[in-house]
Amino acid sequence: MKTTFLLLLTAAAFTISAVSAQAQTAKRPSSRLAVEPGTIHVEDILPKAVFMKVMQDSPIYATSKLDRATGSMAPGTIVKLVGMSDTGFRVRGKARHGDTSGWLPAAAVAHPDPNLVTNLKKLHERQMKVEALIQAHQIALGMTGEEVAASMGKPTRKSSKLSAGGKEEKLEYVIYERVPQYSNSVDAFGRVFQTVTYIKVETGSLAVNLKDNVVDTIEETKGNPLGSGGVQIIPGPMVFGF
Repeated sequence: MKTTFLLLLTAAAFTISAVSAQAQTAKRPSSRLAVEPGTIHVEDILPKAVFMKVMQDSPIYATSKLDRATGSMAPGTIVKLVGMSDTGFRVRGKARHGDTSGWLPAAAVAHPDPNLVTNLKKLHERQMKVEALIQAHQIALGMTGEEVAASMGKPTRKSSKLSAGGKEEKLEYVIYERVPQYSNSVDAFGRVFQTVTYIKVETGSLAVNLKDNVVDTIEETKGNPLGSGGVQIIPGPMVFGF
């Protein structure tokens, strides 16, 4: 009689706590507006809303190509910034026909911060790096405490210290790997089958030190949880002057 081998996979529960991040943490746009190729969505990664003023009578367009007008904005109208491209801004506001969202030419709006566009591009680049780190469950110097929590979950141990120089925190993480354990059994009909059970095995540990809620140092206390690339560095959270 032929022996039939059945593979039964049994996965051990392995949950990483997800902590809701605040401003500048990695998250996908929640505005439900489609992001056009070649444009940047900034509404959900800004620490607070940015408002701009329409400086001249201008059509508002359906796309970033500025090729199909859906209405017009009057001078003096205050609009909320949603996204940007090399030639314009995606905004929400009240057009002559009513509330709308769309694209205005860059020359049609103004904001008191002359470095707004440059800083928004830097913020977007940083956000992309943070999202990639969180996706890979990795951390880097310059991340915020909320971003570390989104990537690594709840620390095994946590301590903090307050001084005249600010607040310092130490987050300790034990890193686990799911390792398969195989065993053979025989069912009621004499058929042999194999079961695979995954167990958590400690492979390393990390100590993450934050100063004023920004990662200042990372120490591999056991193993090599950072991988062959070593410690990564990203720009710290940006401070906007608005």
